[in-house]
Amino acid sequence: MTLTATTPVQAPAEPPHSALGDREWLLDCHCAGPVVDLLRHQGWAVSSDPYANVHCSSPDQRVYVGFLPEAEEARHGELWHIHVKGTDGKVAWSQTFGPGVPAQAVAGFLAALIAFPNRCCACV
Repeated sequence: MTLTATTPVQAPAEPPHSALGDREWLLDCHCAGPVVDLLRHQGWAVSSDPYANVHCSSPDQRVYVGFLPEAEEARHGELWHIHVKGTDGKVAWSQTFGPGVPAQAVAGFLAALIAFPNRCCACV
């Protein structure tokens, strides 16, 4: 089989230098603020304990997000804990993020999770 191009191939235009070289990537922000703000605006319950840990629960109580700087797991590199339960109440999956991951990146992960309210993706 022979493939032939009917349209000349053109390299994509390079993005402006500022899009590549002058960008400041997320490197800092290791507080719970961006995540707590996002979740509160989504109607999640947010509480803290005397040890500076923050606990968040989705309105249906099936998703837990913990910012746990004083938990034993934090000493082993797990600052953020996310647990998603199935309808049976058992943890279906979980995700952790270490202290080097900016809070805005964790908030972005959670925003994507919240944006898809259906159990299955469209490809299933």
